[in-house]
Amino acid sequence: MKFGLITERKNPPDRRVVFSPTELVQLKSQFPTAEIKIESSEIRVFKDEEYLNMGFEVANDISDCDVLIGVKEVPVDYLIPNKKYFFFSHTIKKQSYNRKLLVACLEKNIELYDHETIVDTNNKRLIGFGKYAGIVGAYNGIRAFGIKFELFNLAKAETLKDKEALVERLKRNVLPNIKIVLTGHGKVGLGAKEMLDAMKLKEVSIQDYLTKIYDRAVYTHIDIEDYNKRIDGATFDKKDFYSNPEKYTSNFERFTKVSDIFMAGHFYGNGAPVILTQEMLKSATNKIKIVADISCDVQGPIACTLRSSTIAEPLYGYYPVENKEVDFMHPAAIVVMAVDNLPCELPKDSSEGFGEMFLEHVIPAFFNNDKDGILQRAKITENGKLTERFSYLKQYVEG
Repeated sequence: MKFGLITERKNPPDRRVVFSPTELVQLKSQFPTAEIKIESSEIRVFKDEEYLNMGFEVANDISDCDVLIGVKEVPVDYLIPNKKYFFFSHTIKKQSYNRKLLVACLEKNIELYDHETIVDTNNKRLIGFGKYAGIVGAYNGIRAFGIKFELFNLAKAETLKDKEALVERLKRNVLPNIKIVLTGHGKVGLGAKEMLDAMKLKEVSIQDYLTKIYDRAVYTHIDIEDYNKRIDGATFDKKDFYSNPEKYTSNFERFTKVSDIFMAGHFYGNGAPVILTQEMLKSATNKIKIVADISCDVQGPIACTLRSSTIAEPLYGYYPVENKEVDFMHPAAIVVMAVDNLPCELPKDSSEGFGEMFLEHVIPAFFNNDKDGILQRAKITENGKLTERFSYLKQYVEG
Protein backbone atom coordinates (compact mmCIF):
# COMPACT_ATOMS: atom_id res chain seq x y z
CA MET A 1 0.00 0.00 0.00
CA LYS A 2 1.45 3.33 -1.06
CA PHE A 3 0.26 6.50 0.70
CA GLY A 4 0.71 10.00 -0.68
CA LEU A 5 0.45 13.31 1.21
CA ILE A 6 -1.02 15.82 -1.22
CA THR A 7 -0.38 19.56 -1.56
CA GLU A 8 -3.18 21.81 -0.30
CA ARG A 9 -4.48 23.85 -3.24
CA LYS A 10 -7.60 25.52 -1.87
CA ASN A 11 -7.58 29.28 -1.29
CA PRO A 12 -6.99 30.86 1.12
CA PRO A 13 -3.86 28.70 1.57
CA ASP A 14 -3.96 26.11 4.34
CA ARG A 15 -0.60 25.20 5.91
CA ARG A 16 -1.88 22.10 7.70
CA VAL A 17 -1.04 18.52 6.73
CA VAL A 18 -2.34 15.19 7.99
CA PHE A 19 1.07 13.81 9.02
CA SER A 20 4.18 15.48 10.39
CA PRO A 21 7.56 13.94 9.44
CA THR A 22 7.90 12.43 12.92
CA GLU A 23 4.48 10.78 12.72
CA LEU A 24 5.34 9.25 9.36
CA VAL A 25 8.37 7.67 11.03
CA GLN A 26 5.97 6.17 13.60
CA LEU A 27 3.69 4.96 10.81
CA LYS A 28 6.58 3.27 9.04
CA SER A 29 7.72 1.70 12.29
CA GLN A 30 4.27 0.23 12.99
CA PHE A 31 3.61 -0.81 9.39
CA PRO A 32 6.97 -1.54 7.69
CA THR A 33 5.36 -2.55 4.39
CA ALA A 34 3.72 0.86 3.97
CA GLU A 35 5.25 3.08 1.28
CA ILE A 36 4.97 6.86 1.69
CA LYS A 37 5.48 9.71 -0.74
CA ILE A 38 5.15 13.45 -0.15
CA GLU A 39 3.93 15.89 -2.81
CA SER A 40 6.21 18.92 -2.73
CA SER A 41 4.67 22.04 -1.14
CA GLU A 42 5.91 25.57 -0.52
CA ILE A 43 3.18 26.44 1.99
CA ARG A 44 3.06 23.38 4.26
CA VAL A 45 3.99 24.04 7.89
CA PHE A 46 6.60 21.27 7.63
CA LYS A 47 9.14 21.93 4.89
CA ASP A 48 9.99 19.41 2.16
CA GLU A 49 13.48 19.14 3.66
CA GLU A 50 12.06 17.95 6.99
CA TYR A 51 10.46 14.96 5.24
CA LEU A 52 13.58 14.31 3.15
CA ASN A 53 15.72 14.34 6.29
CA MET A 54 13.52 11.61 7.75
CA GLY A 55 14.10 9.47 4.67
CA PHE A 56 10.86 10.08 2.78
CA GLU A 57 10.54 10.70 -0.94
CA VAL A 58 9.34 14.16 -1.95
CA ALA A 59 8.18 14.65 -5.54
CA ASN A 60 5.91 16.68 -7.79
CA ASP A 61 4.18 13.59 -9.18
CA ILE A 62 2.38 11.27 -6.75
CA SER A 63 0.15 9.53 -9.28
CA ASP A 64 1.77 6.19 -8.41
CA CYS A 65 0.25 6.26 -4.90
CA ASP A 66 -2.82 4.20 -4.00
CA VAL A 67 -4.17 6.38 -1.18
CA LEU A 68 -3.99 10.16 -1.34
CA ILE A 69 -4.43 12.07 1.91
CA GLY A 70 -5.11 15.80 2.34
CA VAL A 71 -6.93 18.27 4.55
CA LYS A 72 -9.15 20.56 2.47
CA GLU A 73 -11.14 19.92 -0.73
CA VAL A 74 -9.10 18.93 -3.77
CA PRO A 75 -9.85 21.11 -6.83
CA VAL A 76 -11.67 19.02 -9.44
CA ASP A 77 -8.93 19.45 -12.06
CA TYR A 78 -6.35 17.93 -9.69
CA LEU A 79 -8.30 14.79 -8.83
CA ILE A 80 -6.48 11.68 -10.10
CA PRO A 81 -8.88 8.99 -11.38
CA ASN A 82 -9.13 5.54 -9.77
CA LYS A 83 -7.55 6.54 -6.45
CA LYS A 84 -8.63 6.47 -2.82
CA TYR A 85 -8.85 9.99 -1.38
CA PHE A 86 -9.14 11.29 2.19
CA PHE A 87 -10.01 14.97 2.77
CA PHE A 88 -12.75 17.21 4.14
CA SER A 89 -15.08 17.21 1.12
CA HIS A 90 -17.86 19.34 2.66
CA THR A 91 -20.46 17.42 0.67
CA ILE A 92 -22.21 15.19 3.21
CA LYS A 93 -24.59 17.98 4.27
CA LYS A 94 -25.43 18.61 0.59
CA GLN A 95 -23.35 21.79 0.43
CA SER A 96 -24.26 23.29 -2.94
CA TYR A 97 -20.84 24.82 -3.54
CA ASN A 98 -19.17 21.39 -3.59
CA ARG A 99 -21.69 19.36 -5.58
CA LYS A 100 -19.38 19.38 -8.62
CA LEU A 101 -16.61 17.91 -6.47
CA LEU A 102 -18.69 14.90 -5.49
CA VAL A 103 -19.89 14.46 -9.08
CA ALA A 104 -16.27 14.52 -10.25
CA CYS A 105 -15.32 11.83 -7.71
CA LEU A 106 -18.05 9.61 -9.12
CA GLU A 107 -17.11 10.29 -12.73
CA LYS A 108 -13.42 9.64 -12.04
CA ASN A 109 -14.13 6.37 -10.18
CA ILE A 110 -12.60 7.74 -6.97
CA GLU A 111 -13.14 6.12 -3.58
CA LEU A 112 -13.87 9.15 -1.42
CA TYR A 113 -13.45 9.09 2.35
CA ASP A 114 -14.32 12.23 4.27
CA HIS A 115 -12.54 12.92 7.57
CA GLU A 116 -15.97 13.76 9.02
CA THR A 117 -17.31 10.30 8.13
CA ILE A 118 -14.61 8.42 10.04
CA VAL A 119 -16.71 7.24 12.96
CA ASP A 120 -16.99 4.36 15.42
CA THR A 121 -19.90 1.93 15.67
CA ASN A 122 -21.85 4.52 17.68
CA ASN A 123 -21.39 7.12 14.93
CA LYS A 124 -18.99 9.13 17.08
CA ARG A 125 -16.35 11.00 15.08
CA LEU A 126 -12.85 9.66 15.64
CA ILE A 127 -10.69 12.39 14.13
CA GLY A 128 -10.94 16.15 13.65
CA PHE A 129 -9.45 19.54 14.37
CA GLY A 130 -12.09 20.55 16.95
CA LYS A 131 -9.74 20.79 19.91
CA TYR A 132 -7.55 23.28 18.08
CA ALA A 133 -10.55 25.35 16.99
CA GLY A 134 -11.39 25.63 20.69
CA ILE A 135 -7.84 26.57 21.66
CA VAL A 136 -7.52 29.32 19.06
CA GLY A 137 -11.12 30.47 19.50
CA ALA A 138 -10.66 31.04 23.23
CA TYR A 139 -7.44 32.95 22.57
CA ASN A 140 -9.19 35.08 19.95
CA GLY A 141 -12.05 35.79 22.35
CA ILE A 142 -9.69 37.15 25.00
CA ARG A 143 -7.79 39.05 22.30
CA ALA A 144 -11.06 40.66 21.14
CA PHE A 145 -11.84 41.79 24.69
CA GLY A 146 -8.43 43.41 25.05
CA ILE A 147 -8.75 45.26 21.74
CA LYS A 148 -12.35 46.38 22.26
CA PHE A 149 -11.63 47.93 25.66
CA GLU A 150 -8.09 49.02 24.80
CA LEU A 151 -6.60 47.00 27.66
CA PHE A 152 -4.04 45.01 25.67
CA ASN A 153 -3.33 43.99 22.09
CA LEU A 154 -2.38 40.35 21.79
CA ALA A 155 -0.50 39.13 18.74
CA LYS A 156 -2.57 37.20 16.22
CA ALA A 157 -2.53 33.47 16.90
CA GLU A 158 -1.28 32.76 13.37
CA THR A 159 1.94 34.67 14.13
CA LEU A 160 2.80 32.47 17.12
CA LYS A 161 4.53 29.11 17.04
CA ASP A 162 2.27 26.85 19.08
CA LYS A 163 -0.28 26.55 21.86
CA GLU A 164 2.32 27.23 24.55
CA ALA A 165 3.17 30.53 22.89
CA LEU A 166 -0.53 31.45 22.96
CA VAL A 167 -0.77 30.62 26.65
CA GLU A 168 2.37 32.60 27.42
CA ARG A 169 0.90 35.69 25.73
CA LEU A 170 -2.41 35.32 27.58
CA LYS A 171 -0.66 35.07 30.94
CA ARG A 172 1.10 38.41 30.41
CA ASN A 173 -2.20 40.25 30.75
CA VAL A 174 -4.41 40.48 33.83
CA LEU A 175 -8.11 40.45 33.11
CA PRO A 176 -10.52 42.57 35.15
CA ASN A 177 -13.22 40.78 37.15
CA ILE A 178 -15.19 39.67 34.11
CA LYS A 179 -17.37 36.59 33.70
CA ILE A 180 -17.03 34.16 30.80
CA VAL A 181 -19.66 31.57 29.87
CA LEU A 182 -18.50 28.62 27.74
CA THR A 183 -20.84 26.17 25.98
CA GLY A 184 -19.97 22.73 24.66
CA HIS A 185 -18.43 19.60 26.16
CA GLY A 186 -17.08 18.13 22.94
CA LYS A 187 -13.59 18.56 21.49
CA VAL A 188 -14.21 22.25 20.68
CA GLY A 189 -15.54 23.20 24.11
CA LEU A 190 -12.85 21.21 25.91
CA GLY A 191 -10.15 22.86 23.76
CA ALA A 192 -11.43 26.28 24.83
CA LYS A 193 -11.59 25.16 28.47
CA GLU A 194 -7.98 24.03 28.22
CA MET A 195 -6.96 27.61 27.45
CA LEU A 196 -9.05 29.17 30.23
CA ASP A 197 -7.53 26.72 32.68
CA ALA A 198 -4.03 27.44 31.35
CA MET A 199 -4.68 31.12 32.12
CA LYS A 200 -5.46 30.06 35.71
CA LEU A 201 -8.98 31.46 35.47
CA LYS A 202 -11.25 30.25 38.25
CA GLU A 203 -14.03 27.87 37.17
CA VAL A 204 -17.21 28.33 39.23
CA SER A 205 -20.54 26.54 39.47
CA ILE A 206 -23.51 27.81 37.51
CA GLN A 207 -25.29 28.88 40.67
CA ASP A 208 -22.32 30.86 41.95
CA TYR A 209 -21.71 32.34 38.51
CA LEU A 210 -25.27 33.62 38.29
CA THR A 211 -25.48 34.99 41.83
CA LYS A 212 -22.04 35.96 43.14
CA ILE A 213 -19.72 38.88 42.45
CA TYR A 214 -16.00 38.13 42.19
CA ASP A 215 -12.87 40.23 42.44
CA ARG A 216 -11.20 38.27 39.63
CA ALA A 217 -12.09 36.85 36.22
CA VAL A 218 -14.10 33.62 36.40
CA TYR A 219 -15.84 31.26 33.99
CA THR A 220 -18.53 28.62 34.00
CA HIS A 221 -18.77 25.69 31.59
CA ILE A 222 -22.32 24.72 30.63
CA ASP A 223 -24.02 21.97 28.65
CA ILE A 224 -27.31 21.74 26.74
CA GLU A 225 -29.45 21.09 29.83
CA ASP A 226 -28.15 24.35 31.30
CA TYR A 227 -29.27 26.60 28.44
CA ASN A 228 -32.39 24.80 27.20
CA LYS A 229 -35.70 24.09 28.95
CA ARG A 230 -38.97 22.36 28.14
CA ILE A 231 -41.58 24.77 26.82
CA ASP A 232 -44.25 23.03 28.92
CA GLY A 233 -42.17 23.24 32.08
CA ALA A 234 -41.49 19.50 32.31
CA THR A 235 -38.09 18.21 33.42
CA PHE A 236 -35.28 18.42 30.85
CA ASP A 237 -34.43 15.08 29.29
CA LYS A 238 -31.35 14.91 27.06
CA LYS A 239 -32.52 11.96 24.98
CA ASP A 240 -35.90 13.62 24.44
CA PHE A 241 -34.17 16.90 23.54
CA TYR A 242 -32.27 15.22 20.71
CA SER A 243 -35.41 13.47 19.47
CA ASN A 244 -37.86 16.36 19.92
CA PRO A 245 -35.95 19.67 19.93
CA GLU A 246 -39.14 21.56 19.01
CA LYS A 247 -40.44 20.94 22.55
CA TYR A 248 -37.63 23.07 23.99
CA THR A 249 -36.65 26.73 24.10
CA SER A 250 -33.53 28.61 25.14
CA ASN A 251 -32.86 29.29 28.80
CA PHE A 252 -29.68 31.22 28.05
CA GLU A 253 -30.93 34.68 29.00
CA ARG A 254 -29.98 34.15 32.64
CA PHE A 255 -26.35 34.01 31.45
CA THR A 256 -26.61 37.11 29.25
CA LYS A 257 -27.49 39.16 32.33
CA VAL A 258 -24.17 38.47 34.07
CA SER A 259 -21.66 37.51 31.33
CA ASP A 260 -19.08 39.72 29.65
CA ILE A 261 -17.78 37.12 27.18
CA PHE A 262 -19.65 34.23 25.57
CA MET A 263 -17.49 31.47 24.07
CA ALA A 264 -19.65 29.20 21.91
CA GLY A 265 -18.13 25.76 21.54
CA HIS A 266 -21.31 23.67 21.35
CA PHE A 267 -22.58 21.33 18.64
CA TYR A 268 -25.81 22.61 17.12
CA GLY A 269 -28.25 20.09 15.68
CA ASN A 270 -30.91 20.80 13.08
CA GLY A 271 -34.15 22.02 14.65
CA ALA A 272 -32.60 22.86 18.02
CA PRO A 273 -33.67 26.14 19.65
CA VAL A 274 -31.77 29.36 18.95
CA ILE A 275 -29.49 29.80 21.98
CA LEU A 276 -28.69 33.53 21.93
CA THR A 277 -31.60 35.37 20.33
CA GLN A 278 -31.82 38.89 18.93
CA GLU A 279 -34.25 39.74 21.73
CA MET A 280 -31.71 38.71 24.35
CA LEU A 281 -28.97 40.72 22.68
CA LYS A 282 -30.96 43.94 22.47
CA SER A 283 -32.42 43.62 25.96
CA ALA A 284 -31.45 46.31 28.45
CA THR A 285 -30.32 43.52 30.79
CA ASN A 286 -27.80 42.05 28.34
CA LYS A 287 -24.19 42.40 29.54
CA ILE A 288 -22.40 40.38 26.85
CA LYS A 289 -19.76 42.45 25.07
CA ILE A 290 -17.79 39.76 23.21
CA VAL A 291 -19.12 36.69 21.41
CA ALA A 292 -16.43 34.22 20.34
CA ASP A 293 -18.52 31.93 18.14
CA ILE A 294 -16.04 29.09 17.76
CA SER A 295 -18.66 26.71 16.33
CA CYS A 296 -19.59 29.39 13.78
CA ASP A 297 -23.00 28.30 12.51
CA VAL A 298 -24.05 31.24 10.34
CA GLN A 299 -27.77 32.00 10.65
CA GLY A 300 -27.82 29.40 13.38
CA PRO A 301 -28.08 29.44 17.19
CA ILE A 302 -26.22 32.74 17.77
CA ALA A 303 -28.20 35.70 16.39
CA CYS A 304 -25.20 38.03 16.17
CA THR A 305 -23.24 35.65 13.92
CA LEU A 306 -24.35 37.33 10.73
CA ARG A 307 -21.45 35.89 8.75
CA SER A 308 -18.20 34.05 9.24
CA SER A 309 -15.09 36.20 9.62
CA THR A 310 -11.57 35.57 8.39
CA ILE A 311 -8.14 35.06 9.89
CA ALA A 312 -7.11 38.33 8.24
CA GLU A 313 -10.14 40.23 9.64
CA PRO A 314 -11.41 38.12 12.56
CA LEU A 315 -13.65 40.69 14.29
CA TYR A 316 -16.78 42.58 13.36
CA GLY A 317 -19.40 44.51 15.29
CA TYR A 318 -23.05 43.65 15.85
CA TYR A 319 -25.55 46.42 16.58
CA PRO A 320 -28.39 44.67 18.46
CA VAL A 321 -31.04 47.39 18.13
CA GLU A 322 -30.97 47.21 14.34
CA ASN A 323 -29.71 43.63 13.97
CA LYS A 324 -26.94 44.68 11.62
CA GLU A 325 -23.18 44.71 11.27
CA VAL A 326 -21.21 47.79 12.31
CA ASP A 327 -17.59 48.61 13.10
CA PHE A 328 -16.62 46.57 16.16
CA MET A 329 -15.33 49.69 17.90
CA HIS A 330 -18.77 51.32 17.70
CA PRO A 331 -19.71 52.18 21.31
CA ALA A 332 -22.89 50.08 21.19
CA ALA A 333 -21.42 47.19 19.22
CA ILE A 334 -21.05 43.65 20.50
CA VAL A 335 -17.81 42.24 19.13
CA VAL A 336 -18.20 39.01 17.15
CA MET A 337 -15.33 36.62 16.41
CA ALA A 338 -16.61 33.98 13.99
CA VAL A 339 -13.60 32.64 12.11
CA ASP A 340 -14.64 29.36 10.48
CA ASN A 341 -11.15 27.88 9.98
CA LEU A 342 -9.55 28.53 13.37
CA PRO A 343 -7.20 25.48 13.39
CA CYS A 344 -5.39 27.03 10.41
CA GLU A 345 -3.98 29.59 12.84
CA LEU A 346 -2.16 26.83 14.72
CA PRO A 347 -0.98 24.64 11.83
CA LYS A 348 1.85 22.79 13.57
CA ASP A 349 -0.04 21.73 16.69
CA SER A 350 -3.25 20.93 14.83
CA SER A 351 -1.40 18.88 12.20
CA GLU A 352 0.41 16.85 14.85
CA GLY A 353 -2.79 16.25 16.80
CA PHE A 354 -4.71 15.24 13.69
CA GLY A 355 -1.96 12.90 12.52
CA GLU A 356 -1.90 11.17 15.88
CA MET A 357 -5.63 10.39 15.56
CA PHE A 358 -5.35 9.33 11.90
CA LEU A 359 -2.50 6.95 12.71
CA GLU A 360 -4.44 5.44 15.62
CA HIS A 361 -7.83 5.03 13.97
CA VAL A 362 -7.45 4.91 10.18
CA ILE A 363 -4.09 3.53 9.04
CA PRO A 364 -4.45 0.18 10.86
CA ALA A 365 -7.62 -0.53 8.85
CA PHE A 366 -5.52 -0.86 5.70
CA PHE A 367 -3.48 -3.63 7.31
CA ASN A 368 -6.07 -5.57 9.35
CA ASN A 369 -8.66 -6.08 6.61
CA ASP A 370 -10.71 -3.23 8.11
CA LYS A 371 -11.81 -5.51 10.94
CA ASP A 372 -13.55 -2.65 12.80
CA GLY A 373 -15.38 -1.33 9.74
CA ILE A 374 -13.68 2.07 9.87
CA LEU A 375 -13.16 2.32 6.11
CA GLN A 376 -16.47 0.74 5.21
CA ARG A 377 -18.43 3.27 7.28
CA ALA A 378 -16.39 6.22 6.00
CA LYS A 379 -16.53 5.40 2.29
CA ILE A 380 -18.81 7.77 0.36
CA THR A 381 -18.20 6.61 -3.22
CA GLU A 382 -17.09 3.33 -4.77
CA ASN A 383 -17.03 2.03 -8.35
CA GLY A 384 -18.53 5.24 -9.64
CA LYS A 385 -21.54 5.09 -7.32
CA LEU A 386 -22.58 6.33 -3.90
CA THR A 387 -22.26 3.71 -1.18
CA GLU A 388 -25.46 2.58 0.54
CA ARG A 389 -24.66 4.60 3.68
CA PHE A 390 -24.53 7.80 1.60
CA SER A 391 -27.27 7.03 -0.89
CA TYR A 392 -29.24 9.95 0.58
CA LEU A 393 -26.94 12.18 -1.52
CA LYS A 394 -28.38 10.84 -4.82
CA GLN A 395 -30.69 13.78 -5.50
CA TYR A 396 -27.97 16.22 -4.44
CA VAL A 397 -25.57 14.66 -6.97
CA GLU A 398 -28.20 14.76 -9.71
CA GLY A 399 -28.75 18.45 -9.01
